[in-house]
Amino acid sequence: MEGADRMSAPMLDIRGLRLAFGAREVVRGVDIQVERGGFVALMGLSGVGKTSILRAVVALEPFTHGTIVVDGVTLRPGPLPPESRLRDLRRKVGMVFQLHHLFEHLSALDNVTLALVHALGVPRAEAGQRAMKLLDTLAVSPRARALPRELSGGEAQRVAIARALALDPPLLLFDEPTASLDPARRKELGASLAALSRNGRTLLVTTHDVEFARQHAQRVIVMAEGEIVEQGEPREVLGRPQHPASRRLLDAEG
Repeated sequence: MEGADRMSAPMLDIRGLRLAFGAREVVRGVDIQVERGGFVALMGLSGVGKTSILRAVVALEPFTHGTIVVDGVTLRPGPLPPESRLRDLRRKVGMVFQLHHLFEHLSALDNVTLALVHALGVPRAEAGQRAMKLLDTLAVSPRARALPRELSGGEAQRVAIARALALDPPLLLFDEPTASLDPARRKELGASLAALSRNGRTLLVTTHDVEFARQHAQRVIVMAEGEIVEQGEPREVLGRPQHPASRRLLDAEG
């Protein structure tokens, strides 16, 4: 896919995705398209397959059927490719995990610097400058020398976002980003993610936080039992839900 064709295609195009853990199929024929610069919330109660989809997109989870295309890079069913064949994908998509997964023995700054040095070959001094700028943009540069265990939940999350941004991927995935945040931090995070989207970054965010999705997402997709059951603008899906799964999501929030 070249030039104008690629630019007109969705940043993320998932078709017929099926994913199983042993005999249990956890994702059942899912189609998801996220346009460039889009901010999509993938919603549903715990255990419906949301995180498995994100892990498949970043080639951390194999899938059995379907295709995943990230800005022209295609993943197909079967065993995961070796890391040596995933360099293009790693530059296209970054993921912020629910539990952050920062390297505990490295400072916040070194966590962000690592990918620049080892994936892109950026000289360490330049990588440190670029990493510090990212931390500053996310208002966590005063904690640059702190180890992950010394950071608050919100600080660790912002360091994880900076690390995901380090390789400048056009697509960012977030797994339950508001789970450990108080209301004020949720609002700050929502504003940060909305700003990333306005600046052209494409976001796919798993969440069961109805208010967060209502305020910040451009589109919501509701899942139940491994399938998409409803999708559309937040005010429609979350304001006038048509499927029982969407209503259960709203009930759980209340």
